[in-house]
Amino acid sequence: MTPRERRLREQAQRHRLILTTAREMAESEGWDYVTTRRLADRIEYSQPVLYQHFKNKDAIVHAVALEGFAELAAALRTAREEAGDPQEALGAVARAYADFAEHGPVLYEAMLTLDPGEGTGEDTTGAAGTPAPLADVLAEIRRAVEPVAAGRDGGLLAEVLWSAWHGLAALTRAGRLRPDPARRRLAALTDALLGPAAQPV
Repeated sequence: MTPRERRLREQAQRHRLILTTAREMAESEGWDYVTTRRLADRIEYSQPVLYQHFKNKDAIVHAVALEGFAELAAALRTAREEAGDPQEALGAVARAYADFAEHGPVLYEAMLTLDPGEGTGEDTTGAAGTPAPLADVLAEIRRAVEPVAAGRDGGLLAEVLWSAWHGLAALTRAGRLRPDPARRRLAALTDALLGPAAQPV
């Protein structure tokens, strides 16, 4: 291994450690607790070393959010591919989204509530400036919607469903909705948007 390769590997390891530690701190204390000073103390790096990787806390949150979108896209893809038919696939994707938001609330908060959208210096954007991992999430929702869209705009329906799923997740987490009928809400939402009564005349 050349000295340059060793430096690059060490940089990648530090980068990974910063993000992993930030997520762990947020899981235990919340994102308000995560500061660059506390993070530097926890990983036993100086703040200047940390700033070599991320210019501020917002950049760290953004990097964590990108990881979250990649993980969510993978979960949705697995749910869709393991389903038996298109209608079942859409329901499975809806449940996978809700489960992700419920079981990873701190990560989900970074993704869709706190993320300031600041770049990390990497080329992570797709079409129209959408971060590539988020574009992958939307693409997975669209792949689940299009087979049952009956000729309607699958991209538009995917955006509407994503908006509704996020709203349900946020309201449930805030205690504004009862947690028990969560799956029935998802099914009712799908029926309302894609069921026979919603088909164009």
